[in-house]
Amino acid sequence: MASTLFDLTGKTALITGSSKGIGRAIAEEMARHGATVVISSRKGDVCADVAATINAELAGQAGRAIAIPAHIGQREELARLVRETQAQLGRIDILICNAAVNPAYGPMRDLPDSAFEKILDINILANHWLCQLVLPEMIERRDGTIIIVSSIGGLRGHRTLGAYCISKAADLQLVRNLAVENGPHNIRVNAISPGLIRTDFARALWENPETLARRTEHDPLRRIGEPEEVAGIAVYLASRASSFTTGQNFIVDGGATIG
Repeated sequence: MASTLFDLTGKTALITGSSKGIGRAIAEEMARHGATVVISSRKGDVCADVAATINAELAGQAGRAIAIPAHIGQREELARLVRETQAQLGRIDILICNAAVNPAYGPMRDLPDSAFEKILDINILANHWLCQLVLPEMIERRDGTIIIVSSIGGLRGHRTLGAYCISKAADLQLVRNLAVENGPHNIRVNAISPGLIRTDFARALWENPETLARRTEHDPLRRIGEPEEVAGIAVYLASRASSFTTGQNFIVDGGATIG
């Protein structure tokens, strides 16, 4: 008898930052498990191409994708994203806040206010806004799951990525608060904290082989992660398999935080 624990058939997943990297890998894997996924990032043509690729792969199967571009730094854009998703698909069962920025690299003593504000706005406030926009329908339905993609940077200090790490630590507390507030409505909220993953976002940390070797030499698995290696935990958190799991942070880092 086949298990349905990870089946997402009939579910709608809205995923920000899903035109590439971890967000795209999550969207692809959720669609393979039967979900209808909303591909969203700033560039409409890129979103459309990703949705078309997913639909071509899954032709005749349960999962599919649509594209709704949006700028997550603007509340009115997020409201439009939610409205259009609801209009086209009827509901939002799964919200995945994945999009993030890091426009600054260096010590915080040199960090411009503008860069700090952008990091906080995109990495924290936009997630808060999206949750506010999606929670009412989940509360009314008494069902839903929210996943915020944080980072192992939110668990420790960093010499050159301090503002980014602060924002990711705040995301972890956002998850805990939302889980406490909305658990009585049967809504689960969890976080995923990736380590070093081969994405454009982290390119500066891996494209030089010597830099990558130094970065991973003390990690138990001794290698960089791939985007699809984060997607599995997202499917778990979105599915019935995790129905008794909320307020938690799932670290996917090849053992870096214990090395």
